[in-house]
Amino acid sequence: MSIIANHAKRRLAAGELSLGMGLRQARTVDIATIAKTCDFDWLFIDMEHSALDVDTASQIALAGLGAGITPIVRVPGHEHHHASRLLDTGAQGIVVPHVDSVEEAERVVSHCKYPPLGHRSVAGAQPLLSFRNTPVGEATRLINEESLVVVMLETPQAIANAEAIATVKGVDVLLIGTNDLCAEIGIPGQFADAKVEAAYQTVIAVCRKHGRYPGMGGVYEPALMQKYIAMGMRFILSGSDLSFMMAGGRDRTGFLRSLKI
Repeated sequence: MSIIANHAKRRLAAGELSLGMGLRQARTVDIATIAKTCDFDWLFIDMEHSALDVDTASQIALAGLGAGITPIVRVPGHEHHHASRLLDTGAQGIVVPHVDSVEEAERVVSHCKYPPLGHRSVAGAQPLLSFRNTPVGEATRLINEESLVVVMLETPQAIANAEAIATVKGVDVLLIGTNDLCAEIGIPGQFADAKVEAAYQTVIAVCRKHGRYPGMGGVYEPALMQKYIAMGMRFILSGSDLSFMMAGGRDRTGFLRSLKI
């Protein structure tokens, strides 16, 4: 029995960069094909910092499956239904914000993975299986293998607990939320600060040790991205629809305003 491939996870397994595009403004399903054409590996469908509802996020996720780009949803909180409703309707991965402890990471896995890894409730026909009638045992195994569980580390406490969190079976990616981490440390926006670099080094090291993947969000200055990728960052939130639209718009108006008329 076949299952729709998780392209983001395959990139990581191959030791390559896995590149994501954040979605905050998009509301139509064509964004999935647009992002695929731009050579992104995954969609970061952001339900924490946008007005996206479950229905719209699910439709974009399902479009992502058809377009060949992995739909990953950042859920707004830690309740089990935040993850399960999106996973049941097309998401191939879940990002959970503000994970500070082993216990919280274990709950994330419990909500996102079927037994024996977790306790996700078994639904009926699954988008990841193209709605084929699949024996339950085989379906849950395949979906567990192809889904991606991402926990966000966004506080000094989370960084201190990074190694313990990395030992939690079922966690795939430790994603540093650099904006919130800087704010919590008291250095908002200072992404090049030595404390941030130290946090990156810590997470990269524990991921290498325990077979997880280190992720980077919030850092978009090219030279700094290059530096942290050279250190070992692999799961890269590369920017958002809003930032790309703003950059393109500013570039065009800057050109037009410069013309002499």
